Amino acid sequence: MSINILYEKFKEVSFTVLPVTILVVILNFTITPIDHILMYRFLLGALLIIIGMSIFLVGTDIGISPLGSLLGSTVTKTNKTAIVIFSGILLGFIISVAEPDLHILAGQVQDATGGATSKINIVMIVSIGVALLLSTGLFRIIRNLKLNRLLTIIYGVIFILTLFTSPEFLAISFDASGATTGALTVPFMLALGLGVSSLKAGKNSEDDSFGLVGVTSTGAILSVMIFRFFAKSKDSTIEASTIVAKEINSSIFRPFLEQIPHMVKEMFIALLPLVIIFLIFNAISFRLSKKKFGKIVKGFAYTYIGLILFQTGVNAGFMEVGKVVGHSIASLDNDLIVIAIGFILGLVVILAEPAVHVLTEQIEDVTSGSIKRKVILFTLSIGVAFAVSLSMVRIVVPGLQLWHFLLPGYLISIFLSYKVPSLFVGIAFDSGGVASGPMTATFVLAFAQGAAEAIDGANVLVDGFGVIAMVAMTPLIALQILGLIYKIKSVKKDVDG
Repeated sequence: MSINILYEKFKEVSFTVLPVTILVVILNFTITPIDHILMYRFLLGALLIIIGMSIFLVGTDIGISPLGSLLGSTVTKTNKTAIVIFSGILLGFIISVAEPDLHILAGQVQDATGGATSKINIVMIVSIGVALLLSTGLFRIIRNLKLNRLLTIIYGVIFILTLFTSPEFLAISFDASGATTGALTVPFMLALGLGVSSLKAGKNSEDDSFGLVGVTSTGAILSVMIFRFFAKSKDSTIEASTIVAKEINSSIFRPFLEQIPHMVKEMFIALLPLVIIFLIFNAISFRLSKKKFGKIVKGFAYTYIGLILFQTGVNAGFMEVGKVVGHSIASLDNDLIVIAIGFILGLVVILAEPAVHVLTEQIEDVTSGSIKRKVILFTLSIGVAFAVSLSMVRIVVPGLQLWHFLLPGYLISIFLSYKVPSLFVGIAFDSGGVASGPMTATFVLAFAQGAAEAIDGANVLVDGFGVIAMVAMTPLIALQILGLIYKIKSVKKDVDG
């Protein structure tokens, strides 16, 4: 690994993680003093996140993304729809089961329901949905189906199913959609979509490079809703468990030392299926040179190390602080404070999502620099800021439900998909899944759950979940509005020219 490349990634990541860190430090010295042990762990976690994300991004560049492109182009070259669909189902299931963010969410659901809804059930149900919709997304690309029309059909079915879904499972289903498109799956899916679309000639190749993540993420929503529709259990009536820690671990380093062995095992399990797929396909199809083979293997190694450090920093240093800060701010007399802090948190936390950097770099590469990554990042930040602040509004205002935001939000998104360039439709719906990564699934979700526990009349199981769903929705609107602006500017330029 080139020291210069790693240094550039480290510098870039530092500037993205520091805003979150600075925000928490300011809150500590102003309105929500944090126990000094927790604060030290938070700062150590921030350092591990910066180092881990830097190594992870280098690993995805030389390992995960090339593998996705190779698999996409290899499967498409068979020119057999059945093989593409079967490959999509297989790869979708494997990559979803391996996704760390999904395991984090499933664990939080299990804790919040007192074990009534098990972690393994959520993981398996969501992975089946992801597998089926990933194959659907690949089928769309090879058959030149319109993305906006496919999304209209899918979300039409989702809206119908919401009528039969309990409020808590509505939140969990949409949260699962965001959690399943995390740090590991997004680089792979983006590259897979790019690999399939690259074999097509013409403008559609660029347009179809994006959208696969957006289509795939709907599989999580559908699978959880359908599971809930047919389930006969009574877990929807269970009262949520207390989630805010009552006793703080007195050791700074012990939580990290306890997390590392767990993450070593979990990340190994996460990456092993991809390694096996790579070795099998290389033996029967790729037949890469020793140099290229070794480069991808190194990429896997860097990704593995980076994910261990990143997830350890998030889980041991960030999550507990998120709960405590959310609970403390929501306990203040002025509800506007928690809404304002939610807006600021959303504004900065998106910058620390690993997959966001992968997506924005690919957007700039595919569009040959015509769509700048800084513009995408700024637009995403604004969208996510509104998502988190509106989630806080939902917690503090009695009677407001998640569907009051999601229904009009997705209707607007679908409407805009018929008004903006196809490229922006794919980018927007991919960004929805990408924005809701490990930082959202841990710190922001923990912040919301802490706030829900502190607010009288709020239900942690209903109101504490759903913030990931909001974070996944608002980029759809924000980036399509950006696409509308690009379209208007392009028309004006043509007229002036």
